[in-house]
Amino acid sequence: MTKSNGKSPEIIIKKYANRRLYDTSTSQYVTLDYLRDLVKKGTEFQVVDAKSGDDLTRGVLAQIIFEEESRGANLLPVDFLRQLIGFYGDSLQSVVPGYLQMSMNSFAQQQEEFRERMTEAMTSPQASMAMLEEQTRRNMEMFGQAMRMFSPFNQPGETPEEAGKAAPEKESEDLSAMREELDAMRAKLDQILDKKK
Repeated sequence: MTKSNGKSPEIIIKKYANRRLYDTSTSQYVTLDYLRDLVKKGTEFQVVDAKSGDDLTRGVLAQIIFEEESRGANLLPVDFLRQLIGFYGDSLQSVVPGYLQMSMNSFAQQQEEFRERMTEAMTSPQASMAMLEEQTRRNMEMFGQAMRMFSPFNQPGETPEEAGKAAPEKESEDLSAMREELDAMRAKLDQILDKKK
């Protein structure tokens, strides 16, 4: 049950019926906060049911997110959570995990540049809006690429190339809607900055 991809072996955490978590690498009981710290350090682990051996990692990670949100971290906007819930059972449900993974990977790769831009944005509302517009544009490009990768979304008799030509029109509409949202955000940011003066 361990991975060998050049990294340290994956830690196995056993979860017992009484909900206690046991780190087999250190032979001690641990908490969700301990697992959260492992995630932040980039340490790979898998949570398994102590009796059946079933993989419980996804549920435990979701529980860590829930704990963080209930403490007031508020990383996940309410609208995003509603949209995410709306995708369960939807025909696009299978596309969402890949898109979210691609978006988060891209964000992680750009986080240092993003931190610098955020620092700059705090001093300049114009820089803040430019940064948000650029990130929105990148996200829409990635989403368009992800959608074109799935041929089931092509119309009957439509080639992937033809589907790719139709996608920019949809992206253009989406970008227009996002620009309207950004304009509204810009107005709110201007109001906040005016109040601070």
